[in-house]
Amino acid sequence: MRHLFLGSVAAVALAPGMALADYTLTILHINDFHDRFEAVSASGSRCSDEAQAEGKCLGGIARLVPAIAEARARHANSLLLDGGDQFQGTLFHTQYLGAMSAEFMNRIGFEAMAVGNHEFNHGVETLAAYAKALEFPFLMANADLTGEPGLAAEVQKSVVIEKAGERIGIIGLTPQNNAELSSPGPNIVFTDPVAATQGEVDRLTAEGVNKIILLSHSGLAEDLRIAAGVTGVDVIVGGHSHTLLSNTVEGAAGPYPTVANGVPIVQAGSYGIYLGELVVTWDDAGNVVSATGDVTLLDASVPEDADVLARVAELGAPLEAIRNEVVAEAAAEIDGARENCRARECAMGNLVAEAMLARVKDQGVQIAIANGGGLRASIDAGPVTKGEVLTVLPFQNSLSTFQITGEALLAALENGVSQVEEGSGRFPQVAGMKYTFDLSQPAGSRVSDVMVAEGDGFVALDPAKIYSVVSNDFVRKGGDGYAMFVDAANAYDFGPDLADVTADFLAANAPYAPFLDGRITQK
Repeated sequence: MRHLFLGSVAAVALAPGMALADYTLTILHINDFHDRFEAVSASGSRCSDEAQAEGKCLGGIARLVPAIAEARARHANSLLLDGGDQFQGTLFHTQYLGAMSAEFMNRIGFEAMAVGNHEFNHGVETLAAYAKALEFPFLMANADLTGEPGLAAEVQKSVVIEKAGERIGIIGLTPQNNAELSSPGPNIVFTDPVAATQGEVDRLTAEGVNKIILLSHSGLAEDLRIAAGVTGVDVIVGGHSHTLLSNTVEGAAGPYPTVANGVPIVQAGSYGIYLGELVVTWDDAGNVVSATGDVTLLDASVPEDADVLARVAELGAPLEAIRNEVVAEAAAEIDGARENCRARECAMGNLVAEAMLARVKDQGVQIAIANGGGLRASIDAGPVTKGEVLTVLPFQNSLSTFQITGEALLAALENGVSQVEEGSGRFPQVAGMKYTFDLSQPAGSRVSDVMVAEGDGFVALDPAKIYSVVSNDFVRKGGDGYAMFVDAANAYDFGPDLADVTADFLAANAPYAPFLDGRITQK
């Protein structure tokens, strides 16, 4: 290891005889922006006009632009990075795919970006077009693109950028399980990030590069594993898990940076609400001797750029009719927070699962399963617009119905709770069913007390019985690890759009009262 860095906040003093640290670089970074070009609430949903007037809105590209400019002005030597997942999350993406993201990222002057899993949501051709539009390197080391030459021409494993006379190596990573998370198609082979990273580190080191940053859309848990398994990475700038690391923000998941095996790791939450700012100093030999910094909250104290606001309004004009159509009323906030819907019963999970089940119950469907990762925001109390529903459910998924054995259903629930600790999106929100899980047990043996609604009560799941189930087409086709659904009997994947189904259910039950009823319990 080249690391002499030992602390997570304070700079480390140099030992006697050590070369004088002489090169400092500030890494500015965001991750998991998800098309939040407009300001948002703390939960990531579009900020209301009332909240805007009260100064309660956060983020938005019009704040990000001046915040980055101000940070660059404070530091003589800086590097601006994106940890991946610009795609998918609002109506802007539905309307423009990656064109709006590319416009603003080029305008701001990002210098490298990792390929996120959501960048694959619309297939390889859309991703290749996006990559071609970017005026900076798009990085993904752990993928064999031999079968997709069009994308291979636009994506690099790593890049070397010269900053203040020093060569900085930057390596990119994407999730190894992209085939489960998104729609990359059958021609890309995703590989182990540890081996891929080490291969690029060794190549860069052989070329004389001794300052290496890993731009990793892998999630914090995976970044900790990578830090333990790779030699020669100086800093990991992360994404994917939407993790907020900070020394000052209450409730942050860990310090900024979090240090593993001597490697400082940073991540800046999601949705452009925070800007990360890590100041790294190397000595003459390429050893990291200090890494300090924190995230900055982009709240009302950060002025919005008027020109950027005007451009966002211009691009948003075609969306207004859809966005402002009021479809229902919510009696209270409907909680769709990521940390809840991926770990336990949540109000948004109950809403979406019940909406799916209600839509197809007359077809004999008994059970609904909604993946927690498909729920992308909360909905505030009061009038509910179609735009809000589409922000919660932005993926244009359709309803899928199919038949499966009770044994396979149990396997599906086990899959769903197998990665709760990592915040995986596979967590199963359900309707027509109850279950208990125990995280003290190994994955694959965590689920118990599975009950299925029958008549006015519940009966135990029968492993041999055939059940009719509804989910979304992403899950039915094996997304989020639900491989047991791929060959399900009588599968029909072309039902109505999930957002439309949910909006109709809200309207039919307005004012909708969100609830928790104990259908999912944890031992």
